[in-house]
Amino acid sequence: MPDLGHELAFGLFLPNPASQAATVVRLAQVAEQQGLDLIGIQDHPYNPDLLDTWTLLAHLAAATTTIRLFPDVACVPLRPPAVLARSVASLDLLTDGRVELGLGAGYFLDPIARLGGPALTRGQAVTALEEAIGVIRAMWTAAGPVTRPGRFHALDAATPGPAPAHPVEIWVGSYQPRMLSLTARLADGWVPSQAYAAPERTSELNTRIDQLAEQAGRRPADIRRIYNVNGRFAATAGGFLDGPPAHWVDQLTDLVLAQGFSSFLLAPSGDIISSIERFAQEVVPDVRERVAAARRGEPVAAESAAAVELSPPTPVPDGQERDGHWGDAGGLRVQDRPRAPRVAAAPAAGGAAGPDNFRNLVAIHDHLRAELEQIAQAVQQVADGELTPVAARTLISRMTVRQNHWTLGSFCASYCRIVTIHHAVEDAHMFPGVLAVAPQVKAVVDRLEAEHLVIAGVLDRFDRALVDLVREEGPEGPGPDGIAEISELAAHLGDVLRSHLCYEEDELAGALALMPGSI
Repeated sequence: MPDLGHELAFGLFLPNPASQAATVVRLAQVAEQQGLDLIGIQDHPYNPDLLDTWTLLAHLAAATTTIRLFPDVACVPLRPPAVLARSVASLDLLTDGRVELGLGAGYFLDPIARLGGPALTRGQAVTALEEAIGVIRAMWTAAGPVTRPGRFHALDAATPGPAPAHPVEIWVGSYQPRMLSLTARLADGWVPSQAYAAPERTSELNTRIDQLAEQAGRRPADIRRIYNVNGRFAATAGGFLDGPPAHWVDQLTDLVLAQGFSSFLLAPSGDIISSIERFAQEVVPDVRERVAAARRGEPVAAESAAAVELSPPTPVPDGQERDGHWGDAGGLRVQDRPRAPRVAAAPAAGGAAGPDNFRNLVAIHDHLRAELEQIAQAVQQVADGELTPVAARTLISRMTVRQNHWTLGSFCASYCRIVTIHHAVEDAHMFPGVLAVAPQVKAVVDRLEAEHLVIAGVLDRFDRALVDLVREEGPEGPGPDGIAEISELAAHLGDVLRSHLCYEEDELAGALALMPGSI
């Protein structure tokens, strides 16, 4: 399908953990300061670990001045539509027209019912959503009392109003046939998420929506296309939105011109603030420029290309690190890190696992990053007096219940073992495989192995400090000296490990693509 010509919009799919409320607000403000257009917030009222979406939207409306806001998408079974219509209109009036409305039928039906919502089948949930859309529009536009029959959402001489400040659009999250039909007939926009519909699938779904819209007497352009996407900036291009900014620009431009998408909400990974800034500064302007050129009839050439030539290793410029801070840990200066040659993109004999190897490595690293963040947060909260050690242990036990680590000490000690085992596996298995297909990256592998030894030393000191922390804990918790030491070591571990993980990802992506079999 071609470009539908809608105005482009770029935004943030804002995480909303209740444990980091102040950070959530700060991220929204950063998105606005960077010139992004839109913030979407997931709505799962049955999840106690998330801030309530409508309360958060109201707070963000007061904490921002220009960025538009919407629930991405509202859980209709737990949001009575007549009341929801008034909430949306009220917030739109208070923000001078900065609110849109995303709606969903409710994907997790069992927890909805356990929270007191209706016990619906999938089919009933779709019917209820269709009735809800009619109720909401009537409450916004009717001139007098509204009576509407409905199996799930009926009105009996209900007084409508208030009307919103601007014509609020209704965007529907949908993937299955009945929901796609509802979207094509009734919605102002379609808002899928990459996790449920990758770009190769959205092409098919977009085409189906176009067909269904025409059958309903509508134009495909009557339905805006909004896409929730996941992205990670890296030195080497990998999969969808996984690579340098030019790689992102190519892919997002193609989604506009070939599939008709016009709005993109980024769920970033890694350093969220840095990702927001790079998205806004290095991706958004170029996508806007290239789409505008295409709409003027000018040719649009791809900016990124697969690297196929070899180039000699070059040292990393002094202090340049994608995340974390290595500095000169263990006597190994960060500016002495070698860079990998660009590896020819010809697969090894026997068939290469290709991008899957890189994605697998990043997935392992992301798990280590997430667990490390949990440790750092718990230690910092105890150090700041925001949590007692008992409360911190309770929090950590909830975050790591699958591992059955019930105390700060046992969780952190287990993490140390996990990192050590991961590095041992790399040294014994992954690195020899990399060198077999790309011997030109040996300098990088040697450096990574040396950094493994440095990190092992940091882990050992951290583990011993944990033992001391547990031993010295009295009725009122650990003493200040123990907390100070463990806080310093946790910060140092986070700095060197994050830096090391990013360095490994950036330099080995090309070689991993050549390896036969999976890591």
